[in-house]
Amino acid sequence: MREAAAHLRETACLTTLKASDIQMDKKTKKNKSWRTQLSYLLKNSTSQRKRSTTPTEDELDQWAESMNTLLSSRYGRIAFHVFMKSEFCEENLEFWIACEDLRQIKSPTKLRSRARGIYEQFVKCESPKEVNLDFFTRDAIEQSLHNPSLSCFSSAQTKVYSLMENNCYPRFLLSSLYSDLRSAAVQKERHS
Repeated sequence: MREAAAHLRETACLTTLKASDIQMDKKTKKNKSWRTQLSYLLKNSTSQRKRSTTPTEDELDQWAESMNTLLSSRYGRIAFHVFMKSEFCEENLEFWIACEDLRQIKSPTKLRSRARGIYEQFVKCESPKEVNLDFFTRDAIEQSLHNPSLSCFSSAQTKVYSLMENNCYPRFLLSSLYSDLRSAAVQKERHS
């Protein structure tokens, strides 16, 4: 069992993550353990480049310093997404990533389409992955969809980021997932 977990952690570090990678197959059961979910994400990653290495103890320490550092790491995003999925709040991270991706769009047509998609998926009342936003923020976003800008979700994204930073992120750092990653990093450095 420990060998399988170690292999999983080793495999986890050999992948990279794009926003589309965190969309899990609808057929998967929602109550899977984080280990099973992590394995699924890694097996179904669109990119299987072997240039990455397992996160070092220093890298894990950096993740603990700020959520921004955690989210800047592709592997950190995978681990945080798996944790949030186990907490039934993954829509917050998915919304934040979608907003970050939106800021990279150059074409006004694509921007309008993607902004509408984000609204329909995350912001609209009773949407499939509705994030917790107040009426005024929702209304401002809805009004901005007539002529969307790269920052039309900035207020909502800031609120969701703050929610994750003050709620989910501290729990992630105390989770068995983070603890297992740290143990694996320490063990690997001892054997190096």
